[in-house]
Amino acid sequence: MKIKDMQKLLDAKVVCCEENIERQVYSACGCDLMSDVLAYVKDQAVLLTGLVNPQVIRTAEMMDMICIVFVRSKTPSDEIIQMAKEHGIVIMCTEKRLYEACGILYSNGLIGSATKAQS
Repeated sequence: MKIKDMQKLLDAKVVCCEENIERQVYSACGCDLMSDVLAYVKDQAVLLTGLVNPQVIRTAEMMDMICIVFVRSKTPSDEIIQMAKEHGIVIMCTEKRLYEACGILYSNGLIGSATKAQS
């Protein structure tokens, strides 16, 4: 799925790096705990989150993600937008809640990854 297709499905606004919305993505994750993203997420290109702080950009950059979708009408600060621009990370905002946004993308073919259950 292309990022521009995600934008349409989520009725999202592109905040920065619109020049990269033709990029293809194959998987995504939804999470507000960046420590969980670092611990459990592997090979996801898109992060959906309601957390709006610079740590989100740092985490996405460390995990080689190319797109962040802020849910629940969250708006990133100028600092976050500038950080995303420096790394070429597309930022989008949607009014949809995290659960709904993830469900829409999943039902349209964007997958997550399997993780082993922790005992």
